[in-house]
Amino acid sequence: MGSYFNGKTVWITGASSGIGEALVLELATKTTARIILSSRKEEQLIAIAQKAGLPKNRYAILPLDLYHYKDMPSVAAKAIEKFGSVDILINNAGLSQRSLAMDTDIEVDKRLIEVDYIGTVALTKATVPYMIKNGGGQIAVVSSLMGVFGAPMRSGYAGAKHALHGFFDALRAELYKEKILVTIICPGFIQTNISLNAVTGDGSSQGIMDDATKNGMLVSVFAKKMLKAIELKKYQKAIGGKEVLGVYLKRFFPSWLARITRKAKVV
Repeated sequence: MGSYFNGKTVWITGASSGIGEALVLELATKTTARIILSSRKEEQLIAIAQKAGLPKNRYAILPLDLYHYKDMPSVAAKAIEKFGSVDILINNAGLSQRSLAMDTDIEVDKRLIEVDYIGTVALTKATVPYMIKNGGGQIAVVSSLMGVFGAPMRSGYAGAKHALHGFFDALRAELYKEKILVTIICPGFIQTNISLNAVTGDGSSQGIMDDATKNGMLVSVFAKKMLKAIELKKYQKAIGGKEVLGVYLKRFFPSWLARITRKAKVV
């Protein structure tokens, strides 16, 4: 990793575990960035900042819940108060799903949209004016391969992630003259608790680690690759194992991908 992040203020949502935690640890040890850690779990955020060895002048804790998207303007204002600016916003927080579409209560679909899409959009809209005032910035969005193509048991999740791609592609074009960059990251199978915490058809947590996630890319390796993609100002980057080939099949051989996803083992 180069000096791109040095001296910048990086705001990471979903920083209390998984990808968010790995990003904090990598930035803490390899850069001089100031880090704002956000999630619903304040105690875990404090523990991670301490684990990363961050001095008090390099981090701030800012709890937030994307479900309460109307609160995002006040949350963004608090973020700015911490260090005076936000140079890079990493929209990482979100919720996954493991249930068949016809077995999923519509309230679960609504929750996925409100957290994964509307909450993320609301936080971004609340932060962008400060970036414009500061002369520019960068927004990174942790989407998913499910934001590029859908698969069984992920209908609501895929719908929310597809929506993110549409919004942030449009936002990238709109903010180009404001010197604000947008990078969309599409993880494949990464070793996190995403499947454990995924909601089922009735809204309860699955509580099961699926084999694909268990055997996926180490989250520490993913974090390095993701930060490199941000540093290189990539528009979109898929990161994972052989599953990322689905992106190219979707583009060039969609019927092949359809056959593969129909037969794939999913949990």
